[in-house]
Amino acid sequence: MSQRFIPAVLLLILVVLHGQLWFGRGSVPNVAVLQRKLDEQKAANVRTQQAIDQLQNEVTDLKTGLATVEEKARTDLGMVKQGEIFVQVSPK
Repeated sequence: MSQRFIPAVLLLILVVLHGQLWFGRGSVPNVAVLQRKLDEQKAANVRTQQAIDQLQNEVTDLKTGLATVEEKARTDLGMVKQGEIFVQVSPK
């Protein structure tokens, strides 16, 4: 009996482990889904970091230089310096 019992137990353990590999927590398909989600999150993090860097650069420019402030005032608020002529062209 022991000659068949040990291989049967080992086979049962192998089947359980193989089942865990394909269907259990941490299975191959589950890991693939989690890896895809991780890749998507890393890409989102990169985009967010680029936006943060751009905003930080803009804040630094606004703190240090008047040229950026003037440019913002001209484009966003329509600022015109004394002696300049404002011309607006509208499409037909």
